[in-house]
Amino acid sequence: MSDTIILGIESSCDETAVAMVRSDTEVLANVVATQIDVHKDFGGVVPEVASRIHVENISMVLAEALQNAHLSVADVDAIAVTQGPGLIGSLHVGVQAAKTLAWAFRKPLVPVHHIAGHIYANALVTKLEFPLLALVVSGGHTELVYMPDEWQFTILGTTQDDAIGEAGDKVGRVLNLPYPGGVYVDRLAKEGKACYPLATPKTERELDFSFSGLKSSVLQFIARCERRNETFEPADLACSYQECALRELFTPTRIALCQYQPKMMVLAGGVAANSRLREMVEQDLCNEFPDIRFVVPPLSCCTDNAAMIAVAGSIAYRHGVRADFSLSADPGFELTSSIL
Repeated sequence: MSDTIILGIESSCDETAVAMVRSDTEVLANVVATQIDVHKDFGGVVPEVASRIHVENISMVLAEALQNAHLSVADVDAIAVTQGPGLIGSLHVGVQAAKTLAWAFRKPLVPVHHIAGHIYANALVTKLEFPLLALVVSGGHTELVYMPDEWQFTILGTTQDDAIGEAGDKVGRVLNLPYPGGVYVDRLAKEGKACYPLATPKTERELDFSFSGLKSSVLQFIARCERRNETFEPADLACSYQECALRELFTPTRIALCQYQPKMMVLAGGVAANSRLREMVEQDLCNEFPDIRFVVPPLSCCTDNAAMIAVAGSIAYRHGVRADFSLSADPGFELTSSIL
């Protein structure tokens, strides 16, 4: 299977993406059509709008990817697709496209978990070593995933409420920043200092996360200032929020690193693009755990794309993962070795 070519399709949220990957990690094509300019007018992704745009884009994105790779669907060995989690309407478009291609060209169909894709995106820049710990941070997920070996997943901890990306976007909104708010909170925080006291989140399990209370603390701080006719410095509040959020993120991570002592830790997900998060991994964690190899993926590997689905699909295909034509989109798809 060394020269296996996998066609990957990703449509879990607001990116329509198709990619071709050969030999697990050689990207032959990777095309992404983003909807960010549409949804920024609404301050967030509108599911019904997203699914309609996926329908409009999927054929064009597929054609462009095949053209870039100088391939036809007949040349690929299997079709990998994001089954979930994500927005049900958006996922449905990708799954139906994958099933249609698999049926028409008689190709195996490989379902992929979106988070497995984010984790395996790191394989595009380095060889993954196991056991591995993945810190998954995105708009919909905040998880610590332990992988004792290839294609084996154990979720050690997850958020009890909001994901860190979701909380950052909401804080950005109340600071009147553009969408997506988390990106602009990161930029604004560079201009400020962490001087405002905010609530410290509490969790029932030491490897879980919580960001809802911190988000509410920011909202209450702003409301309190308005009631008292007091001013505050937005850059300082952005910095104060971000430092608290990242401290909440790294406390369980440090515990997991001590308990499981993996060979490698990787960042995964859209929030892995956060500059302060990347700095803390490269400086703080690398110094604290010199025997562990830390991987901070390039920005191109952080956001949703189909290359990551094709890479994960290539590994899944090698491990015998297949689906029949009863496959359906699953917005609650769980990341476990038995399911995958």
